[in-house]
Amino acid sequence: MAKRGGFPGGAMPGNMSNLMKQAQRMQRQMEEGQKELETKEFTAAAGGGAVEVTVNGKKEVVAVKLSEEVVDPDDVEMLQDLIVAATNEALRKADEASANLMGKMTGGLGGFPF
Repeated sequence: MAKRGGFPGGAMPGNMSNLMKQAQRMQRQMEEGQKELETKEFTAAAGGGAVEVTVNGKKEVVAVKLSEEVVDPDDVEMLQDLIVAATNEALRKADEASANLMGKMTGGLGGFPF
């Protein structure tokens, strides 16, 4: 019976040790990138800057700034909406930065033969 495909001795081509070293290096880089991302802050504003929210890379709200003119006791709903809008935009910025980091780290995976 003829031998079809396969690799001599059942081993994969190339140097498995190098592949493992690359994977470990990539894991370290991802951990370092994640730690760096967690220290960054992302700020977004709503209502023409009347409400400003800052979140960190851990997606925790670290600051909320309100301008005096937006604090209207007769229109609390507007203030609430502006806070929600600014918070969601700041979180979107944090997610985008995280996605960019992951894209940079995994961008080279297309060269793997699987």
